[in-house]
Amino acid sequence: MSDPFIYVIGAACLLVLVILALGIGQFGRGGVEGAKRSNKLMQARILAQLGAVILVVIFVALRKSGN
Repeated sequence: MSDPFIYVIGAACLLVLVILALGIGQFGRGGVEGAKRSNKLMQARILAQLGAVILVVIFVALRKSGN
């Protein structure tokens, strides 16, 4: 039986991917506003990526402790 926490991690990784794609799309449009929006999206990606990594670390720690 799979752990439901895996789905949370998968959703977090998918969120990172979506934000990355949106940021790259904005970067491709060019212009000052596009660059600003792309920068904000990339900052959001870093935070989402940090959250995903923290979730993976928690998952591994719980699995290692046997919970």
